[in-house]
Amino acid sequence: MGNERNAGNADGNTEEPGCGGCLAAPFLLALRAFRPSRPDRVGDEAIAAAQVGRTVIGLAATAWLLFAYPMRESKGRFLNDKLVEVVYSAGVMCLVGPLALLAFTLAARPAVRPLYMARLLHPMLAFVTLAAVGGGWWFLIHHGLEDAVGASGMAGFALRMFAGPLLTLLAIPLFLFCALMCVHHTFRTADVHEVLPPLVSPVLVWTMTVFEVLDDAPVSAPLWIRLLFLAGPPLSVTALSYWELHRLRTRYGITLRGALGRAQGLA
Repeated sequence: MGNERNAGNADGNTEEPGCGGCLAAPFLLALRAFRPSRPDRVGDEAIAAAQVGRTVIGLAATAWLLFAYPMRESKGRFLNDKLVEVVYSAGVMCLVGPLALLAFTLAARPAVRPLYMARLLHPMLAFVTLAAVGGGWWFLIHHGLEDAVGASGMAGFALRMFAGPLLTLLAIPLFLFCALMCVHHTFRTADVHEVLPPLVSPVLVWTMTVFEVLDDAPVSAPLWIRLLFLAGPPLSVTALSYWELHRLRTRYGITLRGALGRAQGLA
């Protein structure tokens, strides 16, 4: 019996997921909900690498800025501001994403419009997932788990003392992860068409830049440094989006006119 049990564990088929697997499961499900998955979607490794590289350079530059100049606010407040920016970005994406999808679908020729309407299911799934996680987080913070399940007595006490706080703490990083994935994958618009992410991303970044202009600088850096860090992200995203559209056109023959069904003169 002991040998059979060990053999089963060696095969890796009978092992039950531990606590770590249970905690990771919501994040894996969220990743599936926000990552584009259309089978015939064109995926370019150079474009993906450039996007990751821009993010790494941006994080490194931000870290350098924080260590090179004194901060005007506490590190806790700075971190809170950055988390708020992520939430704002997700909120802006929830507005920009559906509008962009609607405008793109309406601008397409009637011959290809039904195809794009059928592909709207995946972006809608991303929107519903973000709204559900955010709504669940808000409810847990304001009402608690015992109200959610209607428990009272000892069960309500246990939920209030143990399960509720743990689930609330899990909901916070889960919501932030969903917001990051929503922004990174531009509301899963690539499942509708490949040209949509490079068209939507600059709108999102330039909108967030307006909020940053209205906010105070977090560090006491020279004016030209602050202007560089303020204009760098939107300009780099815009340049990357232009290059992505150029690469889609030159390597794969994918253009905006073709996506709208206008290059072939479809009626």
